[in-house]
Amino acid sequence: MNAQQVFTLGQEGLLQLLTVSAPVLLTVLVVGLAVSIFQAATQIHEATLSFVPKVVAAVAVLAVAGPWMLSTLVEYLQRTLQSIPAAIG
Repeated sequence: MNAQQVFTLGQEGLLQLLTVSAPVLLTVLVVGLAVSIFQAATQIHEATLSFVPKVVAAVAVLAVAGPWMLSTLVEYLQRTLQSIPAAIG
């Protein structure tokens, strides 16, 4: 295995990480922004008001996108493990 293959494998891993985590992160970001705007408009500064909606949104996204996320990660892992013999030999 040469350095180019190692860098390609690492790059693919980081791309998969970003692809799989993006739906949850973007949803939590949007919900957090909406809650912050609501808190600023109403001057209600309760810690649980910003935490609970983010958790609920993250769980909802994981429930909806979870199967896709899991299949994407399994496919990546299978490709990576199947490429090991070719990299060694």
